[in-house]
Amino acid sequence: MASIDPHLLRLSFAFFLLLLLLSVNGSVHEYTGQKFSAIGNAFVLHGGSEGIYASAPNPNASSVAGNGDSFIRFEKITFRRPEQAAEASKTTDSTKVQAIIFEVEDRETLGGSAYGGQKAICCTPDLAKLGVCTEGTLIYRPSTQNMDWPQLFSASFEGKDLTATLPSKTIPITKTGMYNLYFMYCDPQLNGLVVEGKTIWKNPTGYLPGRMAPLMNFYGFMSLAFVILAVFWFSQYAKFWREVLPLQNCVTLVIALGMFEMTLWYFEYVEFNKTGIRPRGITFWAVTFGTIKRTVARVVMLMVSMGFGVVRPTLGGLTSKVMMLGGTFFLASEVLELVENVGAVSDLSGKARLFLVLPVALLDAFFILWIFTSLSKTLDKLQARRLMAKLDVYRKFTNALGVAVIVSVGWIGYELYFKSTDEYNEGWQSAWIIPAQWQVLSFSLLCVICALWAPSQNSMRYAYSGDGTEDFDREETSLSLIKPGPIPSKDNRSSSHSSDAKASMSSASADSLNGDVEEDKRE
Repeated sequence: MASIDPHLLRLSFAFFLLLLLLSVNGSVHEYTGQKFSAIGNAFVLHGGSEGIYASAPNPNASSVAGNGDSFIRFEKITFRRPEQAAEASKTTDSTKVQAIIFEVEDRETLGGSAYGGQKAICCTPDLAKLGVCTEGTLIYRPSTQNMDWPQLFSASFEGKDLTATLPSKTIPITKTGMYNLYFMYCDPQLNGLVVEGKTIWKNPTGYLPGRMAPLMNFYGFMSLAFVILAVFWFSQYAKFWREVLPLQNCVTLVIALGMFEMTLWYFEYVEFNKTGIRPRGITFWAVTFGTIKRTVARVVMLMVSMGFGVVRPTLGGLTSKVMMLGGTFFLASEVLELVENVGAVSDLSGKARLFLVLPVALLDAFFILWIFTSLSKTLDKLQARRLMAKLDVYRKFTNALGVAVIVSVGWIGYELYFKSTDEYNEGWQSAWIIPAQWQVLSFSLLCVICALWAPSQNSMRYAYSGDGTEDFDREETSLSLIKPGPIPSKDNRSSSHSSDAKASMSSASADSLNGDVEEDKRE
């Protein structure tokens, strides 16, 4: 197997450390000098988007938010402008910086246009003449369902001050929905403005974002499911440890990795829910154990499909290729999962996600193609040799794998449909089902494999026998390497040919009879 470049390992390790230092911290959204972007006639910075469940009505509640309340809180939000912007500024309303919070259903209340023209975010002179807004400020209209929303707050620069502070404030959430926060300003002279501080978003049950909250209980149930599977498997393993195959050791490793992954994800969500900040250490290890589990599971299924430990003792020259494919899949998956989970709560943009997802999808497709190609060859060889017990197991494994692939393709189609039709994340309450389904499908396939290859007193009947009747590759190779012997002389050609033919026929009959007896004993 080819050695791994140490320089590449150092670069990969440095990249993982960089991911651990990301500044986006889940429900506690921190701003550390982010700059605004020009959108239309306004300058905009996205402050966060999260699904929040409404607080339970409590007539005795005080003005201070309690543990069961939902809210969005501003803490020490400071806007800092460059010195040249302060020198050129005038003390007018146009020096305001505004923060607006709105529920996604009220998005049409933002912006406006004069005489049916192009929609603007900031008030234009034409709209100001109509008296609908003040020039240089954000255009918005009260919601038809709640006149107090959207919520708008302003911070103004006084004289030549370089900073403006937004007062600390807590906004209670009384309606379940997807809430968005944007910081905006309209004066081009404030170009280069940055924001510092943080906002805290809370649901009634804790700081987990609404779309992620159900996953905490889900991973708790999955942890219990893996424990039940592990109890069954390890009890069989301990009972028939003398009959254990190499393949069953690989399955044991996958189950152990799955237990660690589910448990780590559960504790990651518990900690996230308590503090509002993703615990980077736990998240990193949860992601890593999950990536190792998926890689090992794919490699094991490929080796099973090739007949490793069942109809062939080793993979021969294919070992290095299988290991190389597994290593590449691990690196691609690890980078994708770290970027998506470590320190982050918002989904990646479409282009960024596609750049990371595409290599993983291609490697997955290659795994599937190689697995089914190998399965087809193995089934044909088992059928030709009439090894019926092994053939029956492999047929069941093929059927289960085929069902899993069909379900996966259907679920990918649903996921694409869901995300393409939910542009504004209005379906956030059911978004958790998408990642949960992949875990359920993976666990179901693992259960099928455990049922087919569980340790038992008959385990060795599925093992490679080493008697020569199942060494397909060696047999095929030897046939191609047979060379004709020397041509016999004319005098003894006929007698030699006759005696050799009789001897070979007798030997073949004896080998065939012995092979059948051996197989019948194993059956």
